[in-house]
Amino acid sequence: MSPANVLRDAVGQELPGYLNASAGKGKPGLIVLHEWWGLNAQTRGVADRFAQEGFVVFAADLYGGQVATTREDAGRLAQELDREKAVTLLLRATAALKSEQLGAKVGITGFCMGGSLALLAATRIPGLAACVPFYGLPDRGRADYSVMRAAVQAHFAQHDDWCTPERVDQLEQDLQRLKVRYELYRYDAQHAFMNEQRPEVYSAENAQLAFRRAVDFLHRELG
Repeated sequence: MSPANVLRDAVGQELPGYLNASAGKGKPGLIVLHEWWGLNAQTRGVADRFAQEGFVVFAADLYGGQVATTREDAGRLAQELDREKAVTLLLRATAALKSEQLGAKVGITGFCMGGSLALLAATRIPGLAACVPFYGLPDRGRADYSVMRAAVQAHFAQHDDWCTPERVDQLEQDLQRLKVRYELYRYDAQHAFMNEQRPEVYSAENAQLAFRRAVDFLHRELG
C-alpha cells in the first residue's frame, strides 16, 4: 500500500485500513466500517465513492488483513472480533483524522457488522460528530445511547432476519427517549441491499437513495 493510502496515529504508527485523502486538507473526515466479510474491494469502492463526495475517508480494517470469501469464514471472523479493541482502533483513527485535517469534524458509517460497531463507537468516542449505520445494531444493552453526542442517520431493510423491524422499533424508541438527534429510514429491501456485489439482495434504487441521504446528512453535520 502506498504512503498516500496510510493513516498514522499521534506517535506515527500506521493504522490498519485504507485511506483516501483525495478530497484534500481541511475536508471533513469519515470512517467507513466493513461488513463481516472484511476490508475487501467492495468496501474500498464505497470509501472511494464517499471520497468523491468531498470527505477524507478511512476504511478501517477490523480483521487485520483477513478477508472472508464464505459465510462460514465471515461468521467466524465476526465472532472472533474483539469489539473493545475495535473501538480503541476507531478512537485512534478519529484522532488521527482530526489531526491530519486540522481539526475538521469526523463522522462514522458502517454496514451490517460495521453498522453495529459504528453505533457502538459513537457512544464511546466523543470526537465523532455524526454516525450513519446501515442495517447494523449492537446487542441490546451494549451501547449507552444516553451519552451519545453524534447525530444519527440510520438505514434499515424491512426484510431483515438480523435487524428485524422489532429491533429497529426498539432502537428508535431508545433514541427518542434519550433525546438523541436522529433520522431513521426503512426500505422495502433485504439485508445488505447496498452491496452491489450481492445481486441476490442488491437494490439499486434503494441503495442510490440511501447513499444520497447519507452524503447530504454527513455534509450537514460535518460541514
